[in-house]
Amino acid sequence: MSDVNPVSGSPDKEPATEAQEARSEARATPTAPAGDPDRAVPPAATPAPGKESRPTLGKLFLDNLWAANTVTVTVLAVLLAMLVGAVLIIVSDPEVLSTYSYITARPSDALNASWTVVSEAYANLFKGAIFDPDASGFTAALSPISETLTYTAPLVFTGLAVALAFRGGLFNIGAQGQATIGVILSAVVGFALPLPPGVHLLVALIAGALGGALWGFIPGILKARTGAHEVINTIMLNYVAVYFLSWIIIQSGVQNPNRSDAISKPVESSAQLPRLLGADLRVHAGILVAVLATWFIAWLLNRSTLGFELRAVGENPDAARTAGISVTKTYVLVMVISGLLAGLGGSNMVLGSTANALTPLVIAQIGFDGILVALLGRVKPWGVLLAALLFGALQAGGNRMQSYSGISLELVTVLQALIVIFIAAPAMVKAIFQLRAARAARLQTSLAKGW
Repeated sequence: MSDVNPVSGSPDKEPATEAQEARSEARATPTAPAGDPDRAVPPAATPAPGKESRPTLGKLFLDNLWAANTVTVTVLAVLLAMLVGAVLIIVSDPEVLSTYSYITARPSDALNASWTVVSEAYANLFKGAIFDPDASGFTAALSPISETLTYTAPLVFTGLAVALAFRGGLFNIGAQGQATIGVILSAVVGFALPLPPGVHLLVALIAGALGGALWGFIPGILKARTGAHEVINTIMLNYVAVYFLSWIIIQSGVQNPNRSDAISKPVESSAQLPRLLGADLRVHAGILVAVLATWFIAWLLNRSTLGFELRAVGENPDAARTAGISVTKTYVLVMVISGLLAGLGGSNMVLGSTANALTPLVIAQIGFDGILVALLGRVKPWGVLLAALLFGALQAGGNRMQSYSGISLELVTVLQALIVIFIAAPAMVKAIFQLRAARAARLQTSLAKGW
């Protein structure tokens, strides 16, 4: 049976009658309200062909703020780490933990005690790293930021060393050993060579950089010529450097003649990095050198021919070799420059204000911390600088947190590890906070689908 009311415009059915068209227009046209025949409701505005309504500036800001971009994921990862750290602070305090035994009777006791211990710990972390509102005097007010920058400077160098090797397709675990050789040569030049101020400092820095470059050249040439894995070589060279440091400290001419323990002669003042905020504050010119090194590595990677070759080899060595790039030379250069940077980081430990003589623990863990800094900074130079600043703040603030709040300094190390874990698992952070895809990612997806 055929339809008695065929649809208008259908090529397979009869044309609509005039009465049907009139009824359709009446349904589509808005009518005036009852009792007001002069007031007609205008038809809904339709956008012009090819033009779409643009979202407001505020909506764009909110969309981008809650998108899964690098900055948002990093900030939320730090927030998650601090939340987990707060739980650990509560669990590690026996007095606070005891209030949870009767939480059903008086929940306010547990909540207040938890808030007090966590807020006090993080407040001291802030006061020790950034600014203390209760400080009196210029020196006391700037002391927190001075300590943060002091800890930051060597981490920038070792972080850049690891990040540069990553971009070249190599995993440099040897920043610790390279920094150790750098600190040895810098200290020896600092107390053994009688040179005028300025020149003495420059020569000591160059010696430290060359020492680190030499320690990076060894695994680089082994990787390039024999294919020996750089991870194994750099780990073994770390041990060699550490034991060499322990041996050389107690040698005649190096060991302090006035001391019986393992400590070298002090570095002359002419070879020390100048302090930036006076003798009472430890921050020194090493942080300025670190910023210059960051700018140079950023330029090297993004603006130079060597940087292009380095990134090409890091992405695909076979394709780079086919394109005429010398993979062997690139591997060696990457490890040499990486070692040079780590050597400068070691130099900061003895030429700056951290120490003025060699000891078995003078280098601390800046090489291994540099791996965390590089990962947190997404192996990008300026990201590494910011990550080193965060780690320096955690280290400086952790000292005050331990002294004033009784929180173990190891908890700061746990915070650093948690931050890196969350940064290394962005999918987990996106899932927890239900982040939208970043605009660049959506655009790439649209291009892949042909719009």
